[in-house]
Amino acid sequence: MRYQAYLEQCNADSLTMIEAAVPRPGPGQVLVKMRAASLNYRDLFILQGLYPGVDSKDLVPLSDGAGEVVEVGAGVDRFSAGDHVIGTFFETWIAGRLQPQYFGKTLGGTAPGVLTEYRLFPQESLVAKPAHLSFEEAATLPCAAVTAWNALFEGPAPLRAGDRVLVLGTGGVSMFALQLAKAAGAEVIATSSSDAKLEKAKALGATTLINYRSHPDWDQEVRNATGGVGVDHVVEVGGPGTLQRSIASLGQNGQAHLIGVLTGGEINPLPLLFTTSTVRGVFVGSREMFESMNRVISLHKIHPVIDRVFGFDEARAALAHQQSQAHVGKVVVSIG
Repeated sequence: MRYQAYLEQCNADSLTMIEAAVPRPGPGQVLVKMRAASLNYRDLFILQGLYPGVDSKDLVPLSDGAGEVVEVGAGVDRFSAGDHVIGTFFETWIAGRLQPQYFGKTLGGTAPGVLTEYRLFPQESLVAKPAHLSFEEAATLPCAAVTAWNALFEGPAPLRAGDRVLVLGTGGVSMFALQLAKAAGAEVIATSSSDAKLEKAKALGATTLINYRSHPDWDQEVRNATGGVGVDHVVEVGGPGTLQRSIASLGQNGQAHLIGVLTGGEINPLPLLFTTSTVRGVFVGSREMFESMNRVISLHKIHPVIDRVFGFDEARAALAHQQSQAHVGKVVVSIG
């Protein structure tokens, strides 16, 4: 038997653990003993029944997890028992551009998630864990890290050494963007409402720190810090009201990367015209992007920023901590 988390209703208070039979892998399938999972803001929306296209009731939550292969089905040739693996956010997006049909298999949303002791995966939806990472670290990668990678390196003008990157806040996507940008030789500007959090961003390599409570016109502070030139990339995760300032922070031919459901608000498009800038939607990424990112993470021995690790029986507390926004980096649940 296995234990798995289960949503009886559309709220975090209904999250409970139930017993279920351990499944056996069929042709092309891989049975993974999950060792860790991590949280995203998306999970909070799903738990409340607020995420478009997702029926939260009866759902096994969370999209991001890592574990060990315990059994493979007939025809599996990508992995063997004992391999350490990570699931992909989109089970069927292997390469190329995002297509509408891929939304039908998103972990912890339109497909069962990873907050469970055992889970079956199609072999095509797994990637190998970077050897230097723990399971807890590896579990942070599928959504936040791949999103940051897609934003900075998979768009029409990928980041180059010497570019300037603006990251908003100190959540998972922003911290991964900071680390990946620094590894590529970029200059990073970070914003936060907390000086203590900004010091953590500085320790990761951010060279300009802006407290947006002390400086509500933070876009002007960005331009001042860049000699009036602006930045090449903004990883826009701030939410309603920040997009216009992100656009105002862009230099000529810059890119603002909109991340997930957190971004919104009305904008004046005129600054985009004068700077010939681009606003680009980013929705996680493909397995091919994940594997490209992992090669860089392995080469530079990048370690994800983990704020706190909770036990499997502390999943509700982990969700509450995520919702508090007190964290820097990722919130993780250790499954065992």
